[in-house]
Amino acid sequence: MSAITLRFLAEPSTVNFGGKVHGGTVMKWIDEAGYACATSWSKRYCVTVFIGSIRFHRPIMIGDLVEVEARLAYTGRTSMNISVEVRSGDMKGGGMHKTTECLIVFVPVDSHGRPLEVDTYTPGTPGEMALAERARTHLDAARAAAGASA
Repeated sequence: MSAITLRFLAEPSTVNFGGKVHGGTVMKWIDEAGYACATSWSKRYCVTVFIGSIRFHRPIMIGDLVEVEARLAYTGRTSMNISVEVRSGDMKGGGMHKTTECLIVFVPVDSHGRPLEVDTYTPGTPGEMALAERARTHLDAARAAAGASA
């Protein structure tokens, strides 16, 4: 499976003093959806190795319906680059709005923590191809920045 969407209601236990869902809680949801997508693709236990370009567009309120969509964007030899988009909205109003987005990388590992190879993902639509290119561009930039600081 190359995509998964988790849906649930934002609960009172997830909010900060401003009455909005904690950013850390949103990041946990992103990691959970990304893990489900990566594990479904690789059929192995996976670990998070990178989360980048996280962008919070708008807050999530108590009682909002939340959708966390994780889509496989690109695979390397041992890594899966997953695009995650979080949407939320008031169920009475019916509209969902993008609240957060990011790129997350997972690696499947064996029982000793060694990386395992993954099946190659081949994008099939123009949108999937564009997403794969964005993931590659982002990773190249992150690698260049890491090399410059080393």
